[in-house]
Amino acid sequence: MTPIPPPTRLSPLDTLWQPRTLIWVLLAGEAVAAVLAVAPGTDGDRLTYFGVASLAIQWISLTALCLLYLLRRQLAGLRPPVVAQVGLGALLLSTWMVIGLAWLTLRDYALLPQDGWSGFALRVTAIALIMGLLGLAAFQAQWNAKQLAVSAEHAKLQALQARIQPHFLFNTLNTGISLLHAKPDLAEQLLLDLSDLFRAALSQRDALLLEEDLSLARRYLEIEQLRLGDRLHLDWDVAETLPTLQVPTLSIQPLAENAIRHGIEPSTSGGEVGIRVETVDGYLQVSVSNTLPPASSRAAAGHQVGLSSVRARIHAATEGRGRVDTRIVDGRYFAVIRLPLDTSP
Repeated sequence: MTPIPPPTRLSPLDTLWQPRTLIWVLLAGEAVAAVLAVAPGTDGDRLTYFGVASLAIQWISLTALCLLYLLRRQLAGLRPPVVAQVGLGALLLSTWMVIGLAWLTLRDYALLPQDGWSGFALRVTAIALIMGLLGLAAFQAQWNAKQLAVSAEHAKLQALQARIQPHFLFNTLNTGISLLHAKPDLAEQLLLDLSDLFRAALSQRDALLLEEDLSLARRYLEIEQLRLGDRLHLDWDVAETLPTLQVPTLSIQPLAENAIRHGIEPSTSGGEVGIRVETVDGYLQVSVSNTLPPASSRAAAGHQVGLSSVRARIHAATEGRGRVDTRIVDGRYFAVIRLPLDTSP
């Protein structure tokens, strides 16, 4: 199976080193320098004042960015609001560093600010603090808006899961009824497996270990194999030792259910469902595949509700780093879940 290239993702800190961000930082610095130059109370030539202010602001901005770049590994595991507060601290520290450098460079040339170096330092620090607090407030507002969006997405995902559960209940109860009289011993095992599946479907747990979620998918497929008999062939390619990775609850079972409904049931001769787990380029890849029925037997539209639910929950749980891809290769339908092995932000 051809590996799917991992999705590109930039962390909040990574965006600071992008050319577009650097250009906006430079332009914002020039705008602040222009405001200071035209502000009332400015003495001397305003153009000269603008040049000096622009030089100082750009030095402060670039020094702050350098400090954050040097600390990027230590900051990688922190929450974005904490990183923003550290950024404010880096701005103030860089301000004092530039002021100190200016004092060391200009003190021997008798170039003294009108209000003295102490007054100059306080004035520049106040400007940097005000600008930093405004930036922090803007970030906090953006962060709150993002959290509200996440909450809305969570409610949407719950609605999607509520849509899939009645259909799942209907199919599994029909399986149990069909076995109850003909094979009561197997029906008992089915009910035990079914209770575990319902417990997971109705639980409030948002995530399970990969091994647990695979176990639920295995139980579902065992139930279907009891019902379909020789029409269903299962191919498991799963290592004995699996990564201790959390996945959204019932991520794999809906894909297996789609494989049964749209790949095996429409075919009079049955078919094969394959489950494969592997690691590819730092990502865990869970592939659920099924043989395709003849074109005349295929449903008009399939792989919709369950696939949409899994795709949305994977996207939300991994903040966009994970995904679910589908494709048809050599007469088989593949639904592939990709999850990052590195779960740090």
